[in-house]
Amino acid sequence: MNAPDMNAAVTAASNPPVLSAWAAIKAIAKRELSAYFESPVAYVFLVIYLLLAGFFTFTFGGFFERGEASLGAFFNWLPWLFLFLVPAVGMRLWAEEQRLGTLELLLTLPITTWQAILGKFLASWLFLGIALLLTFPVVLTVNVLGDPDNGVIAAGYVGAMLLAGAYLAIACMTSALSRNQVVSFILAVVLCLLLVLVGFAPVTDLLSRWFGPVVIEAIAAFSVVTHYDGFQKGVLDSRDLLYFLSVIFFSLFATGVIIRDRRAG
Repeated sequence: MNAPDMNAAVTAASNPPVLSAWAAIKAIAKRELSAYFESPVAYVFLVIYLLLAGFFTFTFGGFFERGEASLGAFFNWLPWLFLFLVPAVGMRLWAEEQRLGTLELLLTLPITTWQAILGKFLASWLFLGIALLLTFPVVLTVNVLGDPDNGVIAAGYVGAMLLAGAYLAIACMTSALSRNQVVSFILAVVLCLLLVLVGFAPVTDLLSRWFGPVVIEAIAAFSVVTHYDGFQKGVLDSRDLLYFLSVIFFSLFATGVIIRDRRAG
């Protein structure tokens, strides 16, 4: 992100504090979102995501074999599909700034660190939301073939967005740690995989050989799968919502600490 692209954010600094903050965030988010579609990378990502989502849903997910009008086959695979696709989106957020040497320029503009972090995060989250929105043909298909509970489907999409946000926030943090996008990607995948595995049935069954049910439940409570499952069933539990928001907040907070440390250094 170069200086001309930040003109809106700079101008916003002269407005009242609250309006200035949101204006700066919007300016950064708008620039970041535009940057995705200025290159063919975004379109390639969207095509790959839609192809993989369809492949896993209709091939491995057993969409037709289930004999029920639901999107369980689609939502079941998202934690694993997002495991690689979301870090691929988030790995460039800060690593690219460091590689190009524009991070220092960004941090010298009259915007706060958290405004820059939120602007970048929201732009990438919106991009992932667009990718999810483009899966609407699957929703139309299941409605044509049967009579699904669209409330459950809507809850599943809410859970999918929160899951994508959690993975993305972690990728944002790892991107701030390294200027190498590949290193950032690998770190994000490993961390997200750990959050999946601690609640994965084969892993919890293995741990049950050494630990009691209370310990297993405590460990599984840290898993994205444990909290994502409720949304797939159409249950909007405040505890699940709080979990995902906590992961996002903590990861973005850690991102801010890392960036401020780099600024101080």
